[in-house]
Amino acid sequence: MRDIRRSASVASALALFLGGAAAAQQVPPDAAPPEREAAQIGDIIVTAQKREQLLSDVPQSISVLGGEALEQRQARTIADYAALVPGLSFESGNPGQTRVVLRGINAGGASPTVAVYLDDTPFGSSTGQTNGATLAGDFNTFDIERLEVLRGPQGTLYGANSLGGVVKYVTVAPKLGEWEARGQGGVEMVRNGDTGYYGNAVVNVPLGDAVALRASGFYRSTAGYIDAIGIADRDVNRARSYGGRASLLLKPVDRLSLRLTAVVQNINVDSRNAFDADPATLRPITADPFTGAGTGGREVRYQLFPDRNEVSYRLYTGTLDYDLGFASFNSVTSYSRQVATDRSDVSYNDLGGITLAQYASSAIYGVPADAYGIFYPNRSTQKKFTQELRLASSGSKTLEWLIGGYYTREPGQLYQRYYPFDTATGRPITPVPVIPGFNGLVLAQLDSTYKEYAGFGSATLHLGDKFDLTAGGRYSHNDQRTTQTLDGALFGGPSQSRATSKEGVFTWSVSPRYEFAPHSAVYARVAKGYRPGGPNVVPPGAGADYPLQTDADTLMSYEAGIRAETADRTFGIDLSGYYLDWDKTLIVATFQTDAGPISADANGKGARSYGVEATATLRPTRGFTVTTTVAYNHTRLRGDTSNGGRDGDQLPFAPTWNANVSADYSWDWDGTRPYVGVDVSAVSDRLGNFNTAYRDLFGQRITFDGYATASLRAGVSLGRFDLSVYARNIGDSRGLVSAGTFPTRPNGAIEVSPIQPRTIGATLGVGF
Repeated sequence: MRDIRRSASVASALALFLGGAAAAQQVPPDAAPPEREAAQIGDIIVTAQKREQLLSDVPQSISVLGGEALEQRQARTIADYAALVPGLSFESGNPGQTRVVLRGINAGGASPTVAVYLDDTPFGSSTGQTNGATLAGDFNTFDIERLEVLRGPQGTLYGANSLGGVVKYVTVAPKLGEWEARGQGGVEMVRNGDTGYYGNAVVNVPLGDAVALRASGFYRSTAGYIDAIGIADRDVNRARSYGGRASLLLKPVDRLSLRLTAVVQNINVDSRNAFDADPATLRPITADPFTGAGTGGREVRYQLFPDRNEVSYRLYTGTLDYDLGFASFNSVTSYSRQVATDRSDVSYNDLGGITLAQYASSAIYGVPADAYGIFYPNRSTQKKFTQELRLASSGSKTLEWLIGGYYTREPGQLYQRYYPFDTATGRPITPVPVIPGFNGLVLAQLDSTYKEYAGFGSATLHLGDKFDLTAGGRYSHNDQRTTQTLDGALFGGPSQSRATSKEGVFTWSVSPRYEFAPHSAVYARVAKGYRPGGPNVVPPGAGADYPLQTDADTLMSYEAGIRAETADRTFGIDLSGYYLDWDKTLIVATFQTDAGPISADANGKGARSYGVEATATLRPTRGFTVTTTVAYNHTRLRGDTSNGGRDGDQLPFAPTWNANVSADYSWDWDGTRPYVGVDVSAVSDRLGNFNTAYRDLFGQRITFDGYATASLRAGVSLGRFDLSVYARNIGDSRGLVSAGTFPTRPNGAIEVSPIQPRTIGATLGVGF
């Protein structure tokens, strides 16, 4: 194939790949040469354009993190590795409940702006009907080959919800004819918190000449560091993440391969990863909101009903590849299920000047307001079946092409109910209501089905050895159906309503690329991405401004970049600039109904974003690599929104600056291979989600101060054994990454989520 033809690596590999990547992640020295020039050791192969290519040949902005580099850093979640990727930010109030943002494309909507893939399989909801925006697939990174982060809209090849970009986990495939087994165990201590521990293991087993099985498992207990008052407890935000992956590869003949993969992951959190703060300063509260007792300067949250949060992933994929000679045929079939259950105390949610608990106690139960609280079980279930078929040309010196079709069917459900509990014991109760025929306080259920059909194609025309032109298009049509069931005192009794919508969207991209030197190229890219709109079911008593449905929002991207590397590969630069025009931005807006304020999807006017991203890699001597990344991003909202956004506002969780410097050094010493490394990261001030109540009271939006972190690591390979130590956030920065809705906490406080405090750990590994 002509794709794998040049010797250039790329600086945007961040040397995070080159500095610690496993051999399987690079082209081996004895690899068969392709039709053009042979790839060299250290060259990085990616599948960003759904075919194997050298990273240097991809005409768009992309970063690659190698699996071993992530392992050395113990970077297992998005929160751990976000700082390593320019332009990547996130909002997270809990493990497993994360919103991913690329290039600032985020307006707080209910559906994601960044698509998440595991190999060639999309994961997560395509629509906002199940609140998929904050449920990005946060897969454990143990035993992955690499992480590819594609910035900018990817509507041509990846479709819905990729208007900001794509985060793609590429797993290690089973290896035919090879035995492999390795395991790890470790412990880590969190400042002012508990002790965590973890273990991982992977095995690769050949089952004859044409079959191999690879299976891995992990368990991680993350230490808590936030205390509770009310019902007192220590380190209440303890979390556990566990699961595994199994993959079976069958290759009966050279032309045919079939890979079957199953992924299971569970994330359980004892209480929210958030503390109560003064809403004006975002600093921890200093006293119990009811007794006045001091908190001793600790980060605490008030609880009378302990929160619980659980997220589970199930993903099953079958991938068939067949070489037809003139082209390769690929079929990817998948079924996934994601369930997120969130139980939280909503007693202090505002209902027009009184809290929900006060309303329920006086109007429903006829008892003192402090006798009962209200807790809120909220369950989101997302199921997804996908089928993608592709036909891709074999290597050609002139024209390479790819055509395909895609189908998905996604049933989903949101289930929400309010239950009373005894504030003295924290236990759920069933009090006797004073309203005849009362059937609970609130029951809300939203059942939805999303179907999408899409056809797409892409072609690359090679005009000589130096100039390529890549263009593609995709037409997507979706059909959505939603049924809403409401019951309870706040809704005045049972009701059911239905809504449907249909929509078709065409997206496209054009990318010229010119290689002006053996290791250097410039490129430009114009691309369109989209996110599906959908129906809104109208609740009882809604006003005329309540939207019946939303249109798809679309994004046009204009990007230019340069990748260059010296002939001796001691220095490389990857620089890109972009301008993004976002139209009909999907948001979550609040509307007044007979039952009080209700949130629903709506379209805003749009937003704009422009910026620059740069990565420089220096390799002054063998084994020593320094990588610097910096990103500047300027975002602005166009027009006022009904959820508190104002024309010209910076978009939520879109920092103007973020930067990182990584240095790694490894050497051979007396038959061992030691290494040391350091990361220093910084992020500028960020603004939180649009919030009318907060803005009305304080005259501004929630603002999170910028922060910086530094991390150290060291290790040594001793034959079959590996020993490593690490320290993350050594300066114990208390940077904040999320804030709850205001006002929902006692005495007008707001809950905010910090990064993990200083953490020190050690890992012992063994391999066979």
